[in-house]
Amino acid sequence: MTQMETVARLSDAISRYDEAFETRCQDASPPAPMTHALNMSLNDLRQWFLERDQPAYRAQQLSRWVFGQRLREWHQMTDFPTRLREEVAEHLSLWTTEIARHQHAADGTEKHLLQLSDGRSVESVLLRDGVRRTICISTQVGCAMGCVFCASGIGGVERNLTTGEIVEQTLRLQHLLPPDERLSHVVVMGMGEPLANLTALLAALAWVSDQHGLGISPRRVTISTVGIPAAIDKLCDLKSRFHLAVSLHAPHDKLRDQLVPINRQIGLDAVMQAAARYFEVSGRRLTFEYVLLAGVNDHDEHARQLARLLRGHTALLNVIPYNPVAGLPYDTPSLEAQRRFCGILTGGGVNVQVRERKGDRIDAACGQLRRQAQAVLPSIAPRPTVSDAPSGTSAS
Repeated sequence: MTQMETVARLSDAISRYDEAFETRCQDASPPAPMTHALNMSLNDLRQWFLERDQPAYRAQQLSRWVFGQRLREWHQMTDFPTRLREEVAEHLSLWTTEIARHQHAADGTEKHLLQLSDGRSVESVLLRDGVRRTICISTQVGCAMGCVFCASGIGGVERNLTTGEIVEQTLRLQHLLPPDERLSHVVVMGMGEPLANLTALLAALAWVSDQHGLGISPRRVTISTVGIPAAIDKLCDLKSRFHLAVSLHAPHDKLRDQLVPINRQIGLDAVMQAAARYFEVSGRRLTFEYVLLAGVNDHDEHARQLARLLRGHTALLNVIPYNPVAGLPYDTPSLEAQRRFCGILTGGGVNVQVRERKGDRIDAACGQLRRQAQAVLPSIAPRPTVSDAPSGTSAS
């Protein structure tokens, strides 16, 4: 064999090797990303099955398994043909979170720290109260509202949760219940400002309230907000029937600007007017929330100012004794201070309810478990001065 023939054969062999290597690389290319089933609406699921020559009713079957039968893996859908189950498992993901920590309290409260697919984490809570089974869910990683006493907002907001990540919280908490119990109430009062992630939240609550989802009546769903008037007006436009709970924490702008910094851009009057509009449209009694901080917003004059602010509103005031957060300079008022504060409000014609503290031994307040997991607290600004307290008033 001549030298030229040898070179030609080597060249041909190298060419064939390159073609084979390219083919193997193509065969080994990563699969198409899976779709999170919980990001899809019921209509989306119907369309997904129709595109695969399957009847639309498969969507209802799938949702019944997920929300009603509490399945954990697709292979449990025994009324699906084996090949269809395999196709669902190949293209649709059910879980994108992992339970990083799970804590129990003696009062029946349970708390999840969920790790998201990007390594971030959020919290959700199951509360047991008589026959009620209430869950508290998050809408954001962190929070941008800046409430100075809240662990959720330390470090600001990192991102919004997807619809699927919100729905997953409800399902994982539902799985903590025995088969003969079901979730009865949902409060969107976890990490984040719900109205800052309104589109994803409403899509998630559609699953919560739909008969093919969790089937929880909108009147048993409460959205808690510091008050974003434009978003509240959006709820009005949509004729929303969910309960709205507006977090006040102060009876006037001077103190609220310190405790809830976003208030400097909004103002308490705008918040109260938007809340009144929501009441007119929804017909739902408003709830106002007031976290009671010892020596900060719990003076007698604060109670009188708050009674004047709420006069004329068909509302319930939910007084919440502060659940202390390690590293933050705030304390729970004494029982005597709590009783005196609520007594002034009641005397002023305000319908008052004091929220029972639950889960404090498992750090059930928003953001506490996540901060523990991060194992670091940045420097904290000093607590607000109480410049509006009348002279000689005890700071409880």
